[in-house]
Amino acid sequence: MTKLRKNVFYNRGLFIVLLVFCLMGAKISCQAEKGTISGRVLFISSYSYAWDTVQLQIKGISDTLGSSIVLDYEFMDTKRVDDQESLRLFHDGLAYRLSKVEPYDVVILGDDAALKFALDYREELFEGIPLVFEGINSVELAQRAVAQPLVTGVMETLSVDKNIEFGLKINPSAEKVVAIVDDTLTGGAVRKSLYQSAENFPELEFLEINSSQLSSSRLSLALRSVTDNSILIYITMTEDASGKQYTSLEAIQLIGESAPVPALRMVEGGIGEGLLGGNIVSMTESGSVAAELARKIISGKIGQEMGSILDSPTIYCVDADVMEKFNINLSVLPKETVIINEKETFFEKNREVLVPGLILIGAMLIIIAWVVFDNYRRRKLMLQLKETGKILESASQHDFLTGIPNRSKFMADLKEQIDAKKPCTILMIDIDDFKSINDNLGHTAGDEALQQVAGRLKGMGTELLTPYRFAGDEFIIILKSNNSKIVEKTAYQCRQIFTKPFQLAGNEARVGGSIGIASYPKDTEDMEQLVVFADDAMYQVKKSGKNDFAFYNTSAQ
Repeated sequence: MTKLRKNVFYNRGLFIVLLVFCLMGAKISCQAEKGTISGRVLFISSYSYAWDTVQLQIKGISDTLGSSIVLDYEFMDTKRVDDQESLRLFHDGLAYRLSKVEPYDVVILGDDAALKFALDYREELFEGIPLVFEGINSVELAQRAVAQPLVTGVMETLSVDKNIEFGLKINPSAEKVVAIVDDTLTGGAVRKSLYQSAENFPELEFLEINSSQLSSSRLSLALRSVTDNSILIYITMTEDASGKQYTSLEAIQLIGESAPVPALRMVEGGIGEGLLGGNIVSMTESGSVAAELARKIISGKIGQEMGSILDSPTIYCVDADVMEKFNINLSVLPKETVIINEKETFFEKNREVLVPGLILIGAMLIIIAWVVFDNYRRRKLMLQLKETGKILESASQHDFLTGIPNRSKFMADLKEQIDAKKPCTILMIDIDDFKSINDNLGHTAGDEALQQVAGRLKGMGTELLTPYRFAGDEFIIILKSNNSKIVEKTAYQCRQIFTKPFQLAGNEARVGGSIGIASYPKDTEDMEQLVVFADDAMYQVKKSGKNDFAFYNTSAQ
């Protein structure tokens, strides 16, 4: 966690420092050069650079190693693809690259999959090279690693107990713990720790939302169904049962938008994006500790640390904005808690620089007096602020890639329609084999497909029909009618948008779409169930050959 520090230099002190540098510059330069450590370090991450915790780990490693040590990166990308073929390709590629470069002095391994890979192929790829691990969740894996020579590292010991205790301070009436997990290696390791902690809290019921076993719609519904008497802990959510993969930011945003209670987090990353926080492992500090071990190994100063497992660097950290959203009192936080997005008082901002602070106050008073005096400019400023607000509101309700309304706007419009008890129909549209477009033609082609589908749907828009981007490769339409002829005509129009070829990566390509239809109040009077029914109908089309449409009643038979 980066801390900003303000340094005040007085004239006399600054003069002395400059004088010393002038007189002793050559000596200082020689000493710095003498103390420089050079070497080569390879960092192998279990995930990809896009994963937020990986970026924090790299920052800690890079800052600590310094510019005199060469640092290279390799990414296994197991969050997106985790199978034997992917592992083989990574192994073969790494083996080839290692054969072409100078040997490394140390290999740093980020998270469980990378450590397991290094242990499995150590004799072939890393023989005689010291290994330093960090971010490891599995105690058994870490113990097996340090039993071998030239291995040490830092655990990522997530304190489930401390976070549950933290959750009970925030919500003393809590009766259950709900964990958001998936079936990845990390998810399995933390799930084990979670249920071990259940023995320490017999008064609480322990439940889980396993994203790997839920479709996109049911996952959203499960998050929205978390009750007020729950402590919600986000562990990992990289995929759902429909095959959709989530980046860390996408998962955090979905949880922040859907969950009716604050979500705790046990690792650095995502706090400030919608999660409350909690007792977290600092990934930046974990990377820094691992890098410091690597420096000691390179300089020959490693001692008792080799063969040992170091404790996780942990802190309490929360987001003030989330606390305000859920009316959480600051008094329940531990004294050492780091609070981000905290709105500082004027005194707190300026207590270390009193004189500049007084000058600033004077300047602010002059500005305020001028603004009050000049009514015309003030009115103009207010109009500009209102226009900016409208622009921001529009941006928050529209999808950045396609330009059509987003999921949040859809949920608000559907709620308004149903609250007014006006009949309507929703059509869930999913692009068929979208993953193969990304895999075969590239993600740019995938974006082009999404934009062209959105453009064609937008061209269908009328006073009765509005299209939205729902999630990933899914679109959804609100039709303000449940008349069977109008609904069927609209369904055929939706299917027609896939008959014309698409232009993907500069070439024509055929793209199909599966459409599920559900009507209010014919199929259900519940908004969430209406979405689920349309989703179920759409998946029925997927199972029956794709590129068609089906009504909910038909799919349920």
